[in-house]
Amino acid sequence: MMTDQDAVPVIKLQSCELSDYHLIDVRSPGEFEEFHIEGANSVPLFTNEERAEVGTTYKQIGKEEAKELGLSIVSPKLSWMFNNLKQLNDTIDKPFLIYCARGGMRSKSVATVMKMMGMSCYQLEGGIRSYRKSIVASLDHYQEQSKPFVVLEGLTGTRKTDYLEILQEEGYPVLNLEQMAGHRGSIFGQVGIEGKSQKQFDQALFKRLQELEEASFYIIESESKRIGRVLLPDCILDGKEQAHRIHITLPFEKRVNYICSVYEPELYTDEIGEALSKLQKRLTPTVAEIVMDAFKRSDYKEIVRQLLQHYYDPRYDHAAKQYQSSVTELSIDHFETGLKRIRSAIQEAEASFACASTMNKS
Repeated sequence: MMTDQDAVPVIKLQSCELSDYHLIDVRSPGEFEEFHIEGANSVPLFTNEERAEVGTTYKQIGKEEAKELGLSIVSPKLSWMFNNLKQLNDTIDKPFLIYCARGGMRSKSVATVMKMMGMSCYQLEGGIRSYRKSIVASLDHYQEQSKPFVVLEGLTGTRKTDYLEILQEEGYPVLNLEQMAGHRGSIFGQVGIEGKSQKQFDQALFKRLQELEEASFYIIESESKRIGRVLLPDCILDGKEQAHRIHITLPFEKRVNYICSVYEPELYTDEIGEALSKLQKRLTPTVAEIVMDAFKRSDYKEIVRQLLQHYYDPRYDHAAKQYQSSVTELSIDHFETGLKRIRSAIQEAEASFACASTMNKS
């Protein structure tokens, strides 16, 4: 019979420092890959297939039968799980905080067995769901801060993302939203890269906002409400509405060449073709015919020219008319010169933010 002394203590996320523990995620590998607490170790109770089998048994036969099946699957793994935890503890001696999806049977059963084996174990109340809720609540908190934004904008292919990456490396308060989303923000945005889930995006954004806690403003690229599978939170969308904008223009052919170099269409022909087939219905019949003919000939520069002229540029111009906030216009021909001018424009915007803040306080 288990005594109170044997029971596993349950810890609330808000009352602990996660870095004080070995974080053990006992969910399936698929669940872990989709979303997990940063720094957690995957020690799965079930494989993806085993989890599906137990779930099917629960739904189609019953709870007790599912528990018996789960027990038969887990029992042979307990020694392996114990050795995994022991190796972690041999490296760094600190207690284990074990979690599953909702802080239920999976984490409790593992924590109980490991505690009986002499391990210092705790169970995270609410599991990964409590962690997810804390991130969403924190993003709501950033909504209340109302820090000003600088938005880098311009037609497709003006190298906005390249500028943002360099600025971030130089220590500017950049929120690289496309990088966090794993998507370039168009129907071709998934070509050659792996998209992120909403949970992964929110986690990355939350982490970056924490890193920029002392920043007085943020820098972002102009984005629509959705980037791939990800929806931007209100704290970003509202900041964008009132932001100081830096509008970049670049010669047309340089944009064409840049887009072709970034997307490497020769390496991703099938993905490009799939995206074009989706886009076809949004083009006029004449433009669609030219584009698809160019695709058959592997003339990717002609594809880009047609799409910029007849689809992306008109859409961008229409969207840009919505914003009435202040804007700095920069016509750029060379990248390094453009970077210097963007830095200067950011410094001017920062000075105006500081002046406005001082006036509001007086």
